[in-house]
Formats: sequence, structure tokens, C-alpha cells
Amino acid sequence: MEGASETDADILWEDVVATLEDNDLPAATIAMLQSCSATKLEEQTLLVSCSSRFVQRTLGRLATELDEAASAVAFEPMHVEVQVSRAETSERRARERAVPAQPQPVPAPAAEQAQRAAKRNPLLEDITPVDSLLTFDRFVEGPQNKFALDAAKQVANGNRNYNPLFIYGKSGLGKTHLLRAIQNYIAQNDPERTCVYRVATDFIDDYSRAMKNARAGAAEALAENYHSIDVLIVDDVQLMSTAAGTIGFFYDTFNYLVGHGKQIVLAADRTPSELGMGQSRFDERVTSRLDSGMTVSVQVPDYELKLQLIDAFYERMRADAREQHVPGMDAHISEDLRRVMAERAGTNIRVIEGYVQSCLMLAFQREALGSTITEEDIIGVAEQKWPTGQRRVTVEQIQEIVERSYGIDHAGLVGSRRNKELMEPRHVAIWLTRELTDNTLADIGKHFGNRTHATVKHSIHVIEQGMRDDRVLQDRVARIRDSVLE
Repeated sequence: MEGASETDADILWEDVVATLEDNDLPAATIAMLQSCSATKLEEQTLLVSCSSRFVQRTLGRLATELDEAASAVAFEPMHVEVQVSRAETSERRARERAVPAQPQPVPAPAAEQAQRAAKRNPLLEDITPVDSLLTFDRFVEGPQNKFALDAAKQVANGNRNYNPLFIYGKSGLGKTHLLRAIQNYIAQNDPERTCVYRVATDFIDDYSRAMKNARAGAAEALAENYHSIDVLIVDDVQLMSTAAGTIGFFYDTFNYLVGHGKQIVLAADRTPSELGMGQSRFDERVTSRLDSGMTVSVQVPDYELKLQLIDAFYERMRADAREQHVPGMDAHISEDLRRVMAERAGTNIRVIEGYVQSCLMLAFQREALGSTITEEDIIGVAEQKWPTGQRRVTVEQIQEIVERSYGIDHAGLVGSRRNKELMEPRHVAIWLTRELTDNTLADIGKHFGNRTHATVKHSIHVIEQGMRDDRVLQDRVARIRDSVLE
């Protein structure tokens, strides 16, 4: 291959990518391969340029596949070497420095140092191509999530004043995206910081396996592994609520890390104090520690944020379709129709993303037939995602969801006891019944232990006043209301 031109390098790389596309690799990995470009072909080595160290690291795990594909195409032994383009890296860093709201990158160490760090702690796992897309740049900001986003950026940039950072909100509002964005930012810009992401169920599994092998020193080894973490991220903390042993281990790990200046980031579907309600094994000692740092919420999106989300998903999907040569997605939906989409959309951001994808695919089908997508089409897709013929809300359904949310039984909700743990859920259930059903005040009273008209009015007043004064209560009631209507 001596004397080969740069054109030969381009052709060889295109053939390599085409070969790997037939190997059932994830779409994100194929997109990374397509984003690279060949720079030189000399002797039996093909030099390939990529835009970031993350892409270089990810493709490095495909070294064997790359070499085999290149050798098969060239009919002789070939080696593919992926390098980061200095020009592209400098341009990216310049863009990041020009945006003050983004965390500023920390100089990254050599790749071999990061690999040695990964070998030191078995809790470190490779970031999947899908999770690698959950970055700050791809997070859509709005008033409902701004505080959480700003706090996450501060933590990613090493600010230890937000420790622990506790993010709460109902499912599908972007909590996991923020946690993964922290992890991705650190992996990309400061890989010497050992950052571990775990779902609470993973944490439970780690502890259970260690206890089964306690005699072999597994418990001590697990504690040592967790103690060596610089940034510990735990998602869906509420899933630990019945695992008393795991909670004890988590509490000890939490205290050790915070006491040694390490960062903890947590997410749950409820506030720290709510984690201790009902039959939960989270006691006040634990919940108060969880609430000892920065606690922020992500709330359901309003119309304006839903429109921002739809516009962002729309532009991103079309761009990805063009770059990755994905058919059926590069269609046109007008601004007016996107506003209709926002009006019809629900509040779960994951479902909204699927909604945009469905509308784009339908728009492509219409264009292939020589027509355009209509408002009726948009409404039809929305009704599939969020049926307008919602089930009729009943008092019993409201009571069941409130009881589950607060961890109390039905007798406590409708009974005569007036302790604090029962009064708030009772008031909330009565207020929701008034808001979501056609029952009269007298009818509502009958469903709540034959309470009087005046008592029902008092409960409604307590919640209305409380939501004006207490942001936490307002969030809690909104989340329960959304659960009733889902």
C-alpha cells in the first residue's frame, strides 16, 4: 500500500464503516463511526480522525472489529488508529468557553491514566452509547427545571457547596438525564475523578452479593470500592425504601464520602422527608442527611416548555436522520402544527419525545404520497399517546393513590385520628376530590368518614392556602394529581 493517496484512505474508511453497519452495532455507535474521517493511509495503518476523546475511547473498544473489517476490505492485514483532531478539539473548547452558563472543562489526563483509574474500581462501568447522548447540551431548559440544571452543572464542574445534591420529581421529567449529564461531563473533561452512576436497585444488588460472601471479605471490599469514589450518583433512591440493610450501608457510605469531601448526587420521585413516610425503612436520621445539602425539584412542563421540547426534539431528530442516513425522519412539520402538538401533549418528557418521533414518521409518509401532515393527523397521534377519553376519576381512585403516595392505609385516611401524619394526606385527598370529580361537598364528606360540609371546606382551604405558601406541598399535590390523571 505504499504511496497510497489520501483518497484511498477515504475509500477504505467508507468501506470499513459500511462493513460494520452490517454487524448489528447500536445506532449511536454507527453514528460515531460515520462522524469520523480518514486522514492518512500509510503501509498497513489507516489513521482516522474523530471529534472528541469520548468517541476515541468508545471506538477503542471496537479495535478488533475495526482491524478485522479493514483487513477484510483491503485483503491484507490492516490496523485502524483513531485519533482526536486537535483542530476540532480546540474549536469545541472555544465554544464551551464562549458560553458562561456551561461548566468549564477541566484538562483531561492521558487516556492510559483514565484506564488505570477504571481498573482500580470495579464499580466503574462503561457509558453506553445511548446514555452518552444525555448531556447538558441536549437538555432543554425551562423555568420548571432551571434550578436543577444549574445545580447539576455546578456539581459537574466540581463545586462542593451542593453536597449532597438531591433532585426530585415525578417520572419522565428529566432527572436521569441530569444525572447522566453530570457523569458524561466528568468522564469527558475530568476522568481522574472517579464518577459512579448506580440505580438504587444496583446498590441493593451490590450489598446483597457482598453479604452472601461476607466471609470472603466481599463486604469490606465493597465498602472500600465505594469509599474510593469521588462522585457517587444514585438514581431512584425511593427503591431502597424496604431494604433496611442496604439503607444502613448506604447511610455509612454517605457519611464517609461527605466526610472526606466527596460529592453525592441523588434523585427520587419524592422529597427526602417523603421517603420516610408509611412503611419505609428510611428513618429521620437518614432522611435528614439526604436533605442536608441542596434539594431541588423538576416540575411538570407548562405549554411554553413543552413547545421548546417539541422544537428541540424535532430539529435534533431531523439532523440525526440526515447525519446517520436514517430514512423516514427528515420530514417537515410547520411551526403552527408544532404549537398544536404542544397544546395536545402530556407532561411526561419521554412520551413527548416519542410523540415527536411518531409525528415525524407520519409527516414523512404523507410527503411520500405527495401531501402534508395536517392538524387532524397531529391530534390523532396525540390521542394515541394521551387518550382524550380518559377514565372517569372516582373518589376511590383518588384515595388509593393518596394512600400509596403517603404510605398510609385507608382506615387512617378516612378515620377520625388527627395526628399530623394523617391530616395532610386527608386534606389533599379531599381537595383532589373536589377538583377532579363532580361530587358535592356533602358527598365528599360521606366518602371521608361522614365528615361535615364545614370540615370538607376547611380541608380545601388548608390545601389552597398551603400551596400558596409552601412550594414543597405544591409540588407534592401536583405530582399526586398527575398520577390520578395518568
